[in-house]
Amino acid sequence: MVENIITLGFLVLLQVVLGFDNLLYISLESKRAPVDQRARVRKLGIGLAIFMRIALLGILVKLIEYVQEPIFGFDTHPISGHFNVHSLIVLGGGVFIMYTAVKEIWRMVSFEDESEAEEEAEPKSVNSVIAMIVIMNLVFSFDSILSAMALTKVFWVMASAIVLGGLLMIFMADRVSTFLEKNRMYEVLGLFILLIVGVMLLSEGGHLAHMSLFGGEIHAMSKATFYFVIAVLVITDIVQGRYQKKIMAEKAAAKAAKAKAA
Repeated sequence: MVENIITLGFLVLLQVVLGFDNLLYISLESKRAPVDQRARVRKLGIGLAIFMRIALLGILVKLIEYVQEPIFGFDTHPISGHFNVHSLIVLGGGVFIMYTAVKEIWRMVSFEDESEAEEEAEPKSVNSVIAMIVIMNLVFSFDSILSAMALTKVFWVMASAIVLGGLLMIFMADRVSTFLEKNRMYEVLGLFILLIVGVMLLSEGGHLAHMSLFGGEIHAMSKATFYFVIAVLVITDIVQGRYQKKIMAEKAAAKAAKAKAA
């Protein structure tokens, strides 16, 4: 029993560590819903995803060998690979997240007039946002579920970790979303982090499919590399912001001195 509790604690911690990218996606995706529905969308989306994760866990426990068994492949130049259900889901999730991030970044920099901006900013329906949160939550959950299955065979321990991790995600999602709403300048940073998440999923999917590109095997981006890249992006953003404020202050001081001299 003690061993199960220790394993449960470790799995919850693992859910938190592996869930950062998912949390960021949820926070950004929920912004597509009407303002007064965003908190509800996050809670309902994650809540539904918890049940879906438990169902997915039950399916994987029974069918793990089929999920990881190659269903098709090809050996051609310059690309080759052998794909299973797991790799296809992860690759699809990576492509979708990269598309979402690039589209949002492009939208931020390509407005030509206010009417176009308003049209682009029109909220999506609550159901569609919830559906996307649930679907992408399942994509992100594969790693944590498979990691849990590698650590224990006790179903209630794995299911409890999913529930507790989901509750923590609900708690954190509101705070991350509130932070982004109050600090709009960090939205671009968040989108670029989301882009890196997509790259990470693509590399992981390619690794799972044993893909090679121009003769070189594709390796999954490690979590250490992922967090290092995020740290570099955050530090760069902070330094750039402070440097910009310094330049603006110097210009304001020079302008004031010039006006005083005149």
